[in-house]
This record gives sequence, C-alpha cells and structure tokens, in this order.
Amino acid sequence: MSALFTPTPRTCDTAPAHPAPALDLRAMVGAAAWARLPAAVQRRFGTAHADVAYEGQMDLRCSLVGHVYAALTRVWGGPLTHINTTALPATVRVSDNGRGGVVWERCFHTGTDSGADRTVRSTKELGPDGRLLERTDGGLAMSLDVLEEDGALVFRSRRFWWVRGNLRIPVPALLTPGTCRVAHTDLGGGKFRFTLSMVHPWWGETFHQSGVFTDPCTEDASPDYSLNAL
Repeated sequence: MSALFTPTPRTCDTAPAHPAPALDLRAMVGAAAWARLPAAVQRRFGTAHADVAYEGQMDLRCSLVGHVYAALTRVWGGPLTHINTTALPATVRVSDNGRGGVVWERCFHTGTDSGADRTVRSTKELGPDGRLLERTDGGLAMSLDVLEEDGALVFRSRRFWWVRGNLRIPVPALLTPGTCRVAHTDLGGGKFRFTLSMVHPWWGETFHQSGVFTDPCTEDASPDYSLNAL
C-alpha cells in the first residue's frame, strides 16, 4: 500500500520556527547549466523577485482525446483547456505564495459574450522528496525535472499525482494526458516564448500551447526584480 499512497509530511497548527525555504531552481538545474541560461531567464526564475505580470498572445491546440481529458479534469479545477485558437490575448501572473512556492496564473482572454476569461492556476513548490512539484488548486500535480536545453529553461514531467490532504496518490501514466514538457525561451528585447506540449504514448500530442510574452522588467530595472541568490 505504501507504493500507492504516499503521505505528505504532517503539519502542526502552530507557525513553524523557520519559514519554508524559497524554491531554488538554480540548485536544481546545477550551476553549470544555470550559467548557460540568459540573464533574463535567470532573473525570471530566480529566488526573491517581485510579483510580475506578462502580457502576450497564445496559439492553443487540443486534440480530440485532449478534449476528453480537459472535460474530465474540470472536477479538479480544470487545469487543462480545450480551446483551439491562434493569437489569443493572454496574461501570465507570477507571485510568491508566502510558503516557499511560486504561483503561476495563466489567464486566456477569450472575449466570449459572458466575459469570462479562462484561467489556469498552479504552484511550483518543493515536493516531499525535495524535488520540484507543480500542483493545481484542484489537487492534480506532477513531479518535474528541470534542465537547460540550448539556452532554454525546460520543465519535464516525471509522474502525475492526485494530492488530497496528507495523501499523494500516483496516477498511472496511461491515464494522464501524457508527458508534459514546458520550455521558456528568451527572445531578447524583453520578450520570451512559452511552449507547452503534452504527448501520450498511445494518443500522441494531446495539447500544444505556444506564445510570445513581453517582460515589463528590463535588465537595468529596479533591483527589486534582481536575484538575491546570484
């Protein structure tokens, strides 16, 4: 049973004597690989930077099988979107959750008659094993490897989980929408490309998202955006 149900560390009601450590992607990537990343990428993913919002446009593609996964995950807050479109205005907001994690909120401005935007929200944090975990508000989560590839910062899923209370229940790979790969590629001039793909071993690519965003912070901006750890 221990292989199926992994308890998360028990917490107490009193405030901890020491705050949770900040998420340190530099340590996870490794010093040599981190040094190969552009300075702008290091700043965006380093520790102790200010909250920020990026504006851009996204191209979204979802397969027929992806539509099924998107519908099924609505029970857990709908972390997947079934939208198929191009040049969709989008906003990405990044903030500290006050517990060592970083919240990523992606808002797709659909322009529907109801005026309701489509928002996907997740938190990158340290998992119980000390490695990177990305968790949605609804409880779906994935363990991630983080690495540098050709100057881009890449996140690649290792395993999916359903997190509820003190339990982490593994989701079999064939029941997931596939291996998730997210790449952050700096384009220079204060712009970067975000690319997400999910590829299932049977169904092929179920989701693909790509977009270019503008960084409101330039390299000579206020030190509030600079890293404390570099």
